[in-house]
Amino acid sequence: MTLVAKGLEGIVANSTSISDVRGDIGQLIYAGYDINELAGKVSFEEIIHLLWHGELPTQSELDALTAKLRAERSLPSEIVSFLKTVPHTSCPMDVIRTGVSMLGLFDSNKGDANYDRAVSITAKIGIIAAYFHRLRQGKDLPVIRKDLSEAGHFLYLINGEAPTKEATDTLDIAYVLHADHGMNASTFSARVTEATLSDVFSAITSAIGTLKGPLHGGANEGVIHMLQEIGSEDRVDSWLEEQFAKKAKIMGIGHRVYKVLDPRAPHLRNMAIKLTQQLGEPKWIRMSERIAEVMRERKHLNANVDFYSATVYYSLGIPTDLFTPIFAISRTAGWTAHVLEQLADNRLYRPLSEYTGPAVGKTVKPISER
Repeated sequence: MTLVAKGLEGIVANSTSISDVRGDIGQLIYAGYDINELAGKVSFEEIIHLLWHGELPTQSELDALTAKLRAERSLPSEIVSFLKTVPHTSCPMDVIRTGVSMLGLFDSNKGDANYDRAVSITAKIGIIAAYFHRLRQGKDLPVIRKDLSEAGHFLYLINGEAPTKEATDTLDIAYVLHADHGMNASTFSARVTEATLSDVFSAITSAIGTLKGPLHGGANEGVIHMLQEIGSEDRVDSWLEEQFAKKAKIMGIGHRVYKVLDPRAPHLRNMAIKLTQQLGEPKWIRMSERIAEVMRERKHLNANVDFYSATVYYSLGIPTDLFTPIFAISRTAGWTAHVLEQLADNRLYRPLSEYTGPAVGKTVKPISER
């Protein structure tokens, strides 16, 4: 008898050496390293190397990768022109999805150069997001710099000035925590597309489109909207009671895989506490903490990575609708790693489906009798 698993839950679709999510014990592993061993100890660039090569880099390897990424930051002029024509009201995820797709039109790599394509996409996706953000504000486009890290360069581009070390380090850790997460929906989407032997640009475009959904990457935007709707600390409990009565979903709470605390959440929580205290706006984290407490007590559900990342980004002054693009920027490291792994031992994905339509045997009536 064929097993039917809606959403492919519990189905092993492939093997991977890149990352593993152990939801029963709340553990996230990148190529043999527990995320708690990596966060705050290695840079996002080191994580990119780890995901692509399976090992943390030596200093010379890190220098080479960093130089390669920074050399690929400039966008084709045609894509910059496109960004200037995009309606300012466009969803940033739609813009970067289209921008990454357009990169494929200007691919100068010939033959088997997929590693170089992975470098190019990883280096450029943040530029696309930041340039669109500047243009929709009617601001100039800062010149590309090659002396800043991936996290630092993104902050520089959206603000037009070099970021503080603290802001850079904060975003860098967030990038590390979001870089990969097992066979999630967007990663699976990228691998399915690449398995047809399409191309890397198409695979990452598929992944971006998948991440856009509010049940995947879009959840972090929902957390800030939720906090803004509540408005003040004294309204948290009554607001939650209203949501319980409506059986509404509480954004940033619970996870499809983790049955215990999301291991990324404590790192972001600590950053959120620090940032909100420095900015003199502690109410956001206090509201978040109360929501998390009530949800643990009443629903036995824990906060996930989106719950605290939203407050971190908000405290850094990043616009709400750039939260999911930041997720995409960091996750491109993992997506491209999975695409390269898929190509190394490829097999087309072709799952079965359970037919639930009418029994066979229906006959065609003339159109005048239907």
